[in-house]
Amino acid sequence: MSDIILATQGVSKYFGKFLALNDVSVSFERGKLSAIIGPNGAGKSTYFNVLSGAFPPSQGTLTYDGRDITGLPQHEFARIGIAKSFQITNVFPKLTAFENVRVAVQARHVRFGLWRPRQAYEEVNQRAHELLALVGLVQHAERPAQDMAHGEQRALEMGMALAAEPKLLLLDEPTAGMSPEETRTMMDLIQRLAGDRTVILVEHKMKLVMGICERIVVLHHGELLADGTPAEVQNNADVKRVYLGQGRSGSHAAA
Repeated sequence: MSDIILATQGVSKYFGKFLALNDVSVSFERGKLSAIIGPNGAGKSTYFNVLSGAFPPSQGTLTYDGRDITGLPQHEFARIGIAKSFQITNVFPKLTAFENVRVAVQARHVRFGLWRPRQAYEEVNQRAHELLALVGLVQHAERPAQDMAHGEQRALEMGMALAAEPKLLLLDEPTAGMSPEETRTMMDLIQRLAGDRTVILVEHKMKLVMGICERIVVLHHGELLADGTPAEVQNNADVKRVYLGQGRSGSHAAA
């Protein structure tokens, strides 16, 4: 089995005549916690959308687990083992935390039918409780999602994503809008989840990811600026220049 779980080769993305990503080639190793970072307008969100299947690349290829998945319909990504959590929280606000996760588990494990054995539903309920425990929300199982704090809603969304039992978890700005305490809790959760699966997160907070990630990919103006360990990236002259505000000239890529 290859050590590479996800890779882009020569990926570019145009929106009309606007070039948002330019020839990005990156390989993500299996079982590692990696981060994609960069200043505002670096192309991070566009790249995330390519990795998660929301945007097909205009040029280049996307490979998962040794298989070319370029242009694969987005709904197929969960089936092959890729789950994602977007920057905007996506939960059912009027359902409880337990009900939200149970719906996600049912979507994977139960097919429509009139004659389902009771045991099948008990297994769904049990798995929902296990996922709530995994993301630290057991005590909030009966609370409506709309009554939960922002950080708790993000953890709930992550629990829903894990219902697909993914090999790869993609997280877009998982700490966006969080307080410092919520941010610390979320980063602890991400580290725990990374113990059992590959995790790739997109962040604009460089200092935040340096302490927990094994690998950092830096984008700038839609191009790959740096790629390496946190120490290598921190000592990279181009990265220092960009984060000191001395950006390159030229057209800016989408965030």
